[in-house]
Amino acid sequence: MKEIEILGNKDTRSGFGEGLHEVAKTNENVVGLCADLIGSLKMDAFKKDFPERFFQIGIAEANMIGIAAGMTVGGKIPYTGTFANFSTGRVYDQIRQSVAYSQKNVKICASHAGLTLGEDGATHQILEDIGLMKMLPNMTVIVPCDFNQTKQATMAIAEHEGPVYLRFGRPVMPIFVKDDAKFVIGKADTIFEGTDVTIIACGHLVWKSIEAAKILFEKGINAEVINMHTIKPLDVDAILKSVKKTGCVVTAEEHMRNGGLGDSVAQVLIQHFLAPQEYVAVNDKFGESGPPMELMTKYGIDTLNIVEAAEKAIARKNS
Repeated sequence: MKEIEILGNKDTRSGFGEGLHEVAKTNENVVGLCADLIGSLKMDAFKKDFPERFFQIGIAEANMIGIAAGMTVGGKIPYTGTFANFSTGRVYDQIRQSVAYSQKNVKICASHAGLTLGEDGATHQILEDIGLMKMLPNMTVIVPCDFNQTKQATMAIAEHEGPVYLRFGRPVMPIFVKDDAKFVIGKADTIFEGTDVTIIACGHLVWKSIEAAKILFEKGINAEVINMHTIKPLDVDAILKSVKKTGCVVTAEEHMRNGGLGDSVAQVLIQHFLAPQEYVAVNDKFGESGPPMELMTKYGIDTLNIVEAAEKAIARKNS
């Protein structure tokens, strides 16, 4: 098994902040809107260097989405920033009507997603947002895995014409994507090649899947690990190529089991190639207040849960 070089440790929301600041240097149409969370979204540098392109909307998220949609009519590329819960659940009607249905070029950038929001608790820990967003026609859904990939994705979506939901988080996690890697919307990245089981993950669960693959390797199991950073459009070819080789799959995500990455993969398998699939996701529960990593363990979305799911998928394949 090849070694994964750790390039540092940083939160993915900082990747968004740096990516937004960087892309604004070369694209004067990029504008930023924030719902009173400049520090949390790491939009400070953008605000400082491009004050004429920054708009503090306040705690009025529905208004922020409406303003952003209107800005696109004049050719602007608005990036809206707030917590994932407020980016989606609080403003779903505005996103559906003013952005997705109208096919407006709005980039909905959502931080503090999932259980790893931690101590803020269930009211803020949205675990349904991927499902909400991927069901909307015309919406692209991206969940990058680390600081570098979040920065790359933030810059790449400026060149994509149409609505985008970009999801990232608060916890400090290892950086393992090269800083010069090219981010291609809709094209998955294979981290490890293997023959026994496919592990398809997004967001923070990509690193957990890398850890799981190392444990499985020590047990004599070769796992293929795929970073499915784009949930929609889904890289169907990458899924089928891998699962036809390994014969079984585990999906891992910091999201509700219903409606997330796992269900998207299951749709591919049911249509094209039947194979055993195991889910590593939160199973029909709200979160709670607590340290992020402890919550991941309690809710069954940690490294050892991926190991157990892989062993179960292999057992089902062999039976």
